[in-house]
Amino acid sequence: MDVRGIITIEPGKRGGRPCVRGMRIAVADVLGWLAAGMSHAEVMADFPELTEQDIRACLAFAAERETRTVTPA
Repeated sequence: MDVRGIITIEPGKRGGRPCVRGMRIAVADVLGWLAAGMSHAEVMADFPELTEQDIRACLAFAAERETRTVTPA
């Protein structure tokens, strides 16, 4: 999934953390809600400005970032 255009990083917004479509909803927020057990439908009900594609983009962004993380042996 190409997350460009969905996941944005702006230095003056949320401390430069990755956000969804320039909103003040950070990728970490979405991941935290999902990790806490919220379903995609529940997240979208609480935040109607989010779409299924936004949530999937957050997951894809996190997965991509994880593959680039280098850990010392």
